[in-house]
Amino acid sequence: MSDRVLVSTRKGLFTLDRGPAGWGVGGVSFLAENVTLTHVDPRDGGWYAALNLGHFGVKLKFSPDQGKTWEDRAAPAYPEGEVVGTGDGKPPNPATLKLIWALESGDATQPGRLWCGTLPGGLFRSDDGSRSWELVRGLWDMPERMHWMGGGADHPGIHSVLRDPRDPNVLRVAVSTGGVWTSTDGGATWAVGTGMHADYMPPELRLNPVAQDPHIMRHCPAAPDRLWIQHHNGVFQSADGARTWAHVPNAAPSGFGFAVAVHPTDPDTAWFVPATKDERRVPVDGKLVVSRTRDGGASFDVLRNGLPTEPAYDIVYRHALAIDATGDRLAFGSTTGGVWLTEDGGDNWAQLAARLPPVHAVTYAP
Repeated sequence: MSDRVLVSTRKGLFTLDRGPAGWGVGGVSFLAENVTLTHVDPRDGGWYAALNLGHFGVKLKFSPDQGKTWEDRAAPAYPEGEVVGTGDGKPPNPATLKLIWALESGDATQPGRLWCGTLPGGLFRSDDGSRSWELVRGLWDMPERMHWMGGGADHPGIHSVLRDPRDPNVLRVAVSTGGVWTSTDGGATWAVGTGMHADYMPPELRLNPVAQDPHIMRHCPAAPDRLWIQHHNGVFQSADGARTWAHVPNAAPSGFGFAVAVHPTDPDTAWFVPATKDERRVPVDGKLVVSRTRDGGASFDVLRNGLPTEPAYDIVYRHALAIDATGDRLAFGSTTGGVWLTEDGGDNWAQLAARLPPVHAVTYAP
């Protein structure tokens, strides 16, 4: 059970610690700087923090001592001459790093291995603990990549990178807007998953797997062939390692949202933070709720005890909902700087007393 949560915000990385009186802010790093993502390496407990400093670019930092000190690490860089398509027939643009959108560690047999998903849609690999990076050409050089479009941004981006805990050569990535891709050979070759639908596309392209806009993808660590996706057009799940996807029609009060958390040992249990889609990115009826299924999507509980009632207009981004290793504790943060935590699987929530800057991402730390 984790007593620490890392909250990446528009104005710094905040450490939340659980003490006798409950959860509180224990420290802050990079105060007033835009921290977009934090990753805890399970192999050594090191913290990685991605920063987007506007004019000064994207930066990557590493802490070996839980935030006491930070070291500069290399941010991925696109080779000169690479281009990224827009998927709409317009001329391609030079590929330059805009955002570190996903970080994933290798397994214990790969002590320096890290994977990084970026915007635009490149996947990078490091074998020396982020001191250098190599573009994964097997994914980048696919002709299908030039048809990726991007959802909510000018270019597509890789926001989800999952390594199969049983086999370090099995990787799954989700692209906005470009579908879900799986490699079984460490990134050399890739196959796209099918079964999702994109209602925003013309009818003839609705089922095109490359036109899909998954918002986030998560798996059950104990059953990694079971995956959940919050998609622009609903909730989807896979039982065969992301090869095929099935729509979950009963999500309540809405099938739209950005974040997903999956129970670490029960693949039938997952949590979502629903919203109204498209031009009205606000909670349904102005009520901030969390939805939970415990039966693989057959039914959903709408959890609201301790969450704001109407009017509330918090939106929760892709990486801003997290679950700890027990499956009992969850935390999420919103665009208005609110943070809520539960210790009973979502039945009851408590709001952090502090009002933080807009939250990009939340993760538990040992």
